[in-house]
Amino acid sequence: MLESGTGTGTGTGAGAESEVGVEHESGQADAVGKPDSAVVRDALGVGVAVGLSGFAFGVTSAGSGLSVLQTCALSLLVFTGASQFALVGALAAGGNPLTAAAGAFFLGVRNAFYGLRLSQLLALPRAVRPFAAHWIIDETSAVALAQPTRRGVRLGFTVTGLTLYVLWNLTTLVGALGAEAIGDTDAWGLDAAGPAVFLALLAPMLKSTTDRAVAGLAVVLMLGLLPVLPAGVPVLVAALAAPAVLYVEGRRRSAASNARQGEDR
Repeated sequence: MLESGTGTGTGTGAGAESEVGVEHESGQADAVGKPDSAVVRDALGVGVAVGLSGFAFGVTSAGSGLSVLQTCALSLLVFTGASQFALVGALAAGGNPLTAAAGAFFLGVRNAFYGLRLSQLLALPRAVRPFAAHWIIDETSAVALAQPTRRGVRLGFTVTGLTLYVLWNLTTLVGALGAEAIGDTDAWGLDAAGPAVFLALLAPMLKSTTDRAVAGLAVVLMLGLLPVLPAGVPVLVAALAAPAVLYVEGRRRSAASNARQGEDR
């Protein structure tokens, strides 16, 4: 589908063993590594909290006109919440399916970059990599990258991925069936569930001024272009916010560096 393979490349690297957090040259894990119980607790917390939001996707998808089977297939085969919400949102607004798919795809490209890093940390056997690639998303990457040892990385990634995948798909089914039973989801205000969940997932990631600037510019572009462009196209244009902000930030830092060098002279 759109992104189930974007996390590929989970192979081992020549220096894979040295890439994990804090490991001694002898290969023994540092004593400061978190206990397995703590890793499992953190992973379950993330998996359960985010997995339950699959209900909102099920409601949103069914409310946009997709069948229960189509809705469940998206969660099973795509399995990346932001892209799924973007896809059904564009379709619900009457957007072209190809444009909607393109917007969802570009949102999921970030998973490929997670895969590049996790390939060294997980160092999984070749037979397991395609299955692990399907689970490379924001939440599994965040939990895995927070661990100081390879054992912790693998445990955190696996528990988060399994919990989230199972719960996301179960709650997607419940949400889709519930939406069919309710009928007009707009009348209940459930059409706002998707955007609300998306914002809840996004907000904690906006930690720096640059992050917030990118998000703010993207919102301005989206809102400004919604009335004049076909559904699904504004989200593609809004993606230009990232390179635009990074370009300005780079120019600003370059100017500041030149100014300091001039003062030193």
